[in-house]
Amino acid sequence: MEYVILAVVIAVIAVGAVAGLVVTGRRRKELPPKPAEPATLAPPTPREPQVGDEAAPPREAPVQTVEEVQLPVAAPEIEAPEPTAGRLVRLRSRLSRSQNALGKGLLTLLSRDRLDEDTWEEIEETLLTADIGVAPTQELVDRLRTRVKVLGTRTPAELRTLLAEELVALIGTEADRSLHTAKHEDGRPAVVLVVGVNGVGKTTTSGKLGRVLVADGRKVVLGAADTFRAAAADQLQTWGERVGARTVRGPEGGDPASVAFDAVKEGIAEGADTVLIDTAGRLHTKTGLMDELGKVKRVVEKHGPVDEVLLVLDATTGQNGLVQARVFAEVVDITGIVLTKLDGTAKGGIVVQVQRELGVPVKLIGLGEGADDLAPFEPAAFVDALIGD
Repeated sequence: MEYVILAVVIAVIAVGAVAGLVVTGRRRKELPPKPAEPATLAPPTPREPQVGDEAAPPREAPVQTVEEVQLPVAAPEIEAPEPTAGRLVRLRSRLSRSQNALGKGLLTLLSRDRLDEDTWEEIEETLLTADIGVAPTQELVDRLRTRVKVLGTRTPAELRTLLAEELVALIGTEADRSLHTAKHEDGRPAVVLVVGVNGVGKTTTSGKLGRVLVADGRKVVLGAADTFRAAAADQLQTWGERVGARTVRGPEGGDPASVAFDAVKEGIAEGADTVLIDTAGRLHTKTGLMDELGKVKRVVEKHGPVDEVLLVLDATTGQNGLVQARVFAEVVDITGIVLTKLDGTAKGGIVVQVQRELGVPVKLIGLGEGADDLAPFEPAAFVDALIGD
């Protein structure tokens, strides 16, 4: 019996020993292998500063002088306007589209086999419809009658030459159509005033005229004396920046005469060749505004005489444009006419009539909306486009 109890005890002890070995082995397998060398820990990621954190000690930033600081330069690209020489010839197609009806209509009537009184009346009506005016029309018809009788034969080429010669003579070739924009001998710049009523494209014409002057090699200063419309001053400044011309402007609603005076003063200081002053659009029915235009001219003349006073007229307004011209001529001495929108009307005869009314020549004509669509007026080139091929 004692042997049996001893055997049981030994068996229990043996089973416990085996179980302990198994558990120990399992635990050893679950433990990770011991690293050969301790791992290097990465520095902690800096967190965003929070409210209540202590400020870090100030760091000294490098100090730059005014000369060392690089400022962004955003100068506008300077454009090179088209040369004015031959510009009217280049724009001939725009002129002929609207004016061709007049020239071709006259040639058709003159080419009839029999030029009776009814035909001559039709010729007169055609000329009057084109706004040439009563007196110039009668002069032209009388000369055409005489020359056709003397000519005898009337081939198309002969008629075209005859009509061209008479139209050029009617427009006139003796007048001085040059722009007086050269610097004076004493170094004072030439001064050009641009005047006209609202709606004729006066500020746009002033900007285009600035391009004409730059294309002719002039150094130009622009004066934005239309202080009643901030948009007009902005527009003129944009035109100037495109060709590198400086614009002098004043506060909105300021004194136009003061701006004009400052523009000439600036032109003298900069050694400019020409100062171009864009005045406000004056309604010819407003006596006070017209008086103000006279004041602008008088104030500018404190620097010296005004070289050009250019009246801008809309060619499409016809007789109303002539009324405007007469009133402006009473206030300031007009030296030349700028006819705009001549490509949009068949009334090219206004060139003749406005010259007769004012006794001053048409010096520039506008033939489109492009930047270089303002051209010096050349009678022969104008008539050539008028008649066509």
